[in-house]
Amino acid sequence: MKSIVLFLCAAPIYAQGLDPGALLKPPTDTWPSYNGDYSGRRYSTLSRINEDNVRSLTLAWAFQAHQQELKSTPLEVNGILYFTVPNHVWAVDARTGRQIWHFQRQSEGDDIGQRGVAMYGDRLFFGTPDAHLICLDARSGKKIWEVEVADVKFGYYISMAPLVVKDRLIVGISGDQTDIAGFLDARSPRDGGLLWRWDSLPKPGQFGSETWPNRDAMAHGGGTTWMTGTYDPELNLLYWGTGNPHPVLAGRVRPGANLYTCSIVAINADTGKLIWYFQPSPHDTQDRDATETPILFDADFQGRPRKLLAQASRNGYFFLLDRATGENLLSTRFGPENWSAGLNKRGEPIPKPEKEPQPAGVLFEGTGTNWWAPSFDPDTGLFYVNAYHHFAVTYLTRNGEDEAIRWRRDSPVGPGEAFVSVGAGILTTAGHLLFTGDNAGDLVALDPATGGSLWHVFAGGRLTGCPMTYELNGQQYLLTAVDSVLYAWVLPREAPFAAVPPSSHVSDLETPEFSEFFQLRRPQKRR
Repeated sequence: MKSIVLFLCAAPIYAQGLDPGALLKPPTDTWPSYNGDYSGRRYSTLSRINEDNVRSLTLAWAFQAHQQELKSTPLEVNGILYFTVPNHVWAVDARTGRQIWHFQRQSEGDDIGQRGVAMYGDRLFFGTPDAHLICLDARSGKKIWEVEVADVKFGYYISMAPLVVKDRLIVGISGDQTDIAGFLDARSPRDGGLLWRWDSLPKPGQFGSETWPNRDAMAHGGGTTWMTGTYDPELNLLYWGTGNPHPVLAGRVRPGANLYTCSIVAINADTGKLIWYFQPSPHDTQDRDATETPILFDADFQGRPRKLLAQASRNGYFFLLDRATGENLLSTRFGPENWSAGLNKRGEPIPKPEKEPQPAGVLFEGTGTNWWAPSFDPDTGLFYVNAYHHFAVTYLTRNGEDEAIRWRRDSPVGPGEAFVSVGAGILTTAGHLLFTGDNAGDLVALDPATGGSLWHVFAGGRLTGCPMTYELNGQQYLLTAVDSVLYAWVLPREAPFAAVPPSSHVSDLETPEFSEFFQLRRPQKRR
């Protein structure tokens, strides 16, 4: 159960490019990176759409990708949207939803999803299901270069959105079907050349190797870096989460904490050197990972100013760290679980051996989240995450106050009653709004202070991506993805393109169906 000024009307022809220095500032009227900015907060200072008028939101345009579901968060740079699904990238006019160009390639590999592109100057970068990194000309969609990051034959692929930091592309790796080793790369935007690589697994004799039983287990032990991290320019540190160890359920063959799997790591952006680590799930045997976004913000904690990092982990714990030192300041559950026996002196959960998968099966209870993005609202001082309470039986086929939850809002449907499952992230704005999706198929706007419902619309499908927002010519747009369709919402007087004509690339919904597809509803009592 889920518990959130020429030819203005013409599509722009050329992208103007993105100055990497723009990423150093929080987003105002644009959305230039996967999380909006380096902090990972997914908070926008826009307030044209606000708590007083959100009930008047209407559809401006829709773009039909005619591909698999959209998990990508679009970039918005100089009036153009850039987004992706595996092996496809689009450039779309952010005001009208009309296609500018479309890039497509064929590949092998796992197409579980692709979460976005990165931009540096006039170049776009994205990963592929066969673990390649591709550079496109943002003005034309033509390929400039392509490099192999890892060998797809070993089970590697790329599903994350790269992160531009200074003159580097930070690229993580995915792969959970075979016993592979994770790593994080810094590559050149000019040609894709490798600048440094940090390996998630230690080498024999290095610190952390003592948390593995032997060389073979350590060499194939997992720790993939499959979600986009965050960056502190003042400290010059990257913050990244790593995935589960391998084999994921068979913990008895790899006794120990299994560093640096299921960890939050701080890495020097220039050298790739590990500065500190924190392990939310030592010796993971339930595929918990620690790849959820590590959100950065500065605040007083217990009377002292701190540079903070917060993560709501898939294991059901919320962690607050000093991001300069890695010191744990707070570890607290945000839902019920039965797998941990408390916390160790570092603030890391202690797994119960009896809750490891057994040949006869073990009942596992937990609360967690996943890749969909959380948000931090500096106006409320609250951290928001979509979470779920779940049970599972895992088995082996053979032997081998600051800490308090302010509010919780349950899904409007009970367990087993939802016809779609939630995969939506969270966006907060200066308009005193929180946007997300629920498992009833609704796009919802909530009061971020109380969780109260302000507006919702039945989207008619699975909300698969993370909402984002931008402003053009004094008009604020809210973007959401539903299955393979990207929808833009505006206030009524700002919707000149509400009736989008059908074409091979833009939504092929005729005008009557286009308006009837959504069931707009005022807030009402939910059952």
